[in-house]
Amino acid sequence: MGGLVITGGRVVDPASGMDAIGDVAVMDGRIAAVGTGLGGGERTIDATGLVVAPGFIDLHAHGQSIPADRMQAFDGVTTTLDLEAGVLPVAAWYGKQAATGRVLNYGAAVNWAFARIGAMTGSNSESSLEAFGAAMRDRRWIDNVASDTEVAGILDRIASGLKEGGIGIGILNAYAPGAGVQELTAVCQLAATYDVPTFTHVAFMSRIDPESAAEAYIRLIGYAGATGAHMHICHFNSSSKTDIERCAKLVAKAQAQTLPITVEAYPYGTGSTVLAAAFFSDPEFEARNGTGYDSVQRVADGRRFRDREELLAAQAAEPSTLVLWHILDLENNAHHRDLLDMSVLYPGGAIASDAMPWTLSDGSVYTGDAWPLPKDATSHPRSAGCFTRFIREWVRERRTVSLLEGIRKCSLIPAEILERSTPAMRAKGRLAPGADADIVVFDYNTLTDRAEFSAMNRPSEGVRHLIVSGYPLIADGVLDVAARPGRPVRRPAAED
Repeated sequence: MGGLVITGGRVVDPASGMDAIGDVAVMDGRIAAVGTGLGGGERTIDATGLVVAPGFIDLHAHGQSIPADRMQAFDGVTTTLDLEAGVLPVAAWYGKQAATGRVLNYGAAVNWAFARIGAMTGSNSESSLEAFGAAMRDRRWIDNVASDTEVAGILDRIASGLKEGGIGIGILNAYAPGAGVQELTAVCQLAATYDVPTFTHVAFMSRIDPESAAEAYIRLIGYAGATGAHMHICHFNSSSKTDIERCAKLVAKAQAQTLPITVEAYPYGTGSTVLAAAFFSDPEFEARNGTGYDSVQRVADGRRFRDREELLAAQAAEPSTLVLWHILDLENNAHHRDLLDMSVLYPGGAIASDAMPWTLSDGSVYTGDAWPLPKDATSHPRSAGCFTRFIREWVRERRTVSLLEGIRKCSLIPAEILERSTPAMRAKGRLAPGADADIVVFDYNTLTDRAEFSAMNRPSEGVRHLIVSGYPLIADGVLDVAARPGRPVRRPAAED
């Protein structure tokens, strides 16, 4: 047959339960057949000894650029979505991506934080890391309860983004902890009206009351129950800190009562964010989080902060700079390793990277075309090795889940979280006739992450071939640097 045929691989498809030697045929950007003896195509990939699986779907990736895509390609990702933060305005963002061209399939939610910034401060700048940091100098949108007029403005901005095809609503609640319950209830009611998920960074992450992580999850559960909105919990691990066991019990009980709540986590004990995040300036930061200021580390130069005064001074001078937050001690604390397992292995939970943008030593975001990335390009290691790390450690080395279940958490579960509201996702995360030809072919025995905190921009190894929208982006381990096969993932534009 014509097109591309991947032959003789171990075909692992969670949707059908298949885990057997077989072939996958691709024609015109879609999977044409899955079986045995499919014959040759115009192009044939010999996958003998390799795993053939649906490409990984990342629900939580902030890079959204060509260099970020390329690093994630070697992590087995074929679709990269910015749902926790999202973008605003939505149509303009999709237009820019199409004009630039993207390496991976891409998409975004509507950004609640920028809707708040616009309605409460009058600044209607397009969402970006730099604009986010600059907006934090005006704390009205961070600390204040919105007036009725401001809430109306927030809802109007979000509704416009949904009508332009945004994949749900990204709610960065922890960055605007002053937002009132009435406002967030209205936002969730809007999500329910449009039948889209919300993607929430919960309001609080402390281990102690008041304003603890447990309180934040109780609120989220309440929003789901009171509005019917699908509440998706972003980075369950870093949001719950060392209180994950208590929080997991709360969420599991709510799910058992059929509330529409879903979960994601990434396989690291270190988080990353912008320096201006409100939770760093909390006067009780150390007591409430169980970490010192030296747990906060600047990405660009590796500097750890000495004390509150140094951190506050840096916040004022460079609010949008990226930092690491070392929360769990995985090397020396067995209990911390157990806590990470509770989030990463949460039943029915997705793996999602929270991949950060790549920045240079001067602090600027890198969006250039160099490959490999510039030597001084830094991010969080999860921006390069999240999925390969999970498969290597939790599936191959520790055998906590089967390969079939591991692939499910990286591909099918993310697709299922979105497919009700975003029809395009029904064709992803599966190896079946008619599905999108987004396929990862990897060496199970050598697949590994290589990025470390001392060397963040090392691509993962073991992905031998990566097919994006039917195009061989990686072939025999080599990236096609000229290729831009990524296509938009977007809800159909609403008419109302």
